[in-house]
Amino acid sequence: MKICIFGAASAHIDNVYIDKVERLSEELAKRGHSLVFGAGATGLMGAAARGFKRGGGFIHGVIPEFFREEGVEVIYDGCDKMTFTETMSERKKIMEDDCDAFIITPGGIGTFEEFFEVLTLKQLGRHKKAIVIYNIENYYDGLEEFMKTVYDRKFINFKCYEMYSYFTDTDKIIKYLESYSPDDTPWQKLKIGD
Repeated sequence: MKICIFGAASAHIDNVYIDKVERLSEELAKRGHSLVFGAGATGLMGAAARGFKRGGGFIHGVIPEFFREEGVEVIYDGCDKMTFTETMSERKKIMEDDCDAFIITPGGIGTFEEFFEVLTLKQLGRHKKAIVIYNIENYYDGLEEFMKTVYDRKFINFKCYEMYSYFTDTDKIIKYLESYSPDDTPWQKLKIGD
């Protein structure tokens, strides 16, 4: 399975996040899965790449050309395949299309935007892939509470609220991804409700 991991590029985050993402990624690689990611060498992007590399997994990095030209991010140099794009939108589309599942690790506004894009695309029936939020150190508790408020106030229906899953345990993430079966609910029910 090709797994797209979204997460922080920051080199200044606590090591507890980095260690957990590295361990999850290594275990996924050992189980035969591969990585599609934003090609960064630092933060949780770098952690995912190092974990997959240590576990012997295939790594596809996707990054805009201007990141290299302008030194926006340090690029992970151990990718088995590297794709350079013109835009951020093209980068996301390639990652979205080239994977079978998504893991959202802690991150900033770029990670939030990536999560909401793949969630919106799922709601609109553009894919039926698993979306996992890896809630390390309760990072996403506030998001979970906010999404519950969105559901409670009827801005989304319950099926939409169920389109992704929160986990704190790596074994449960792996079990969920490997046993995932897409919901056959028509997108119209996800978007509009009953």
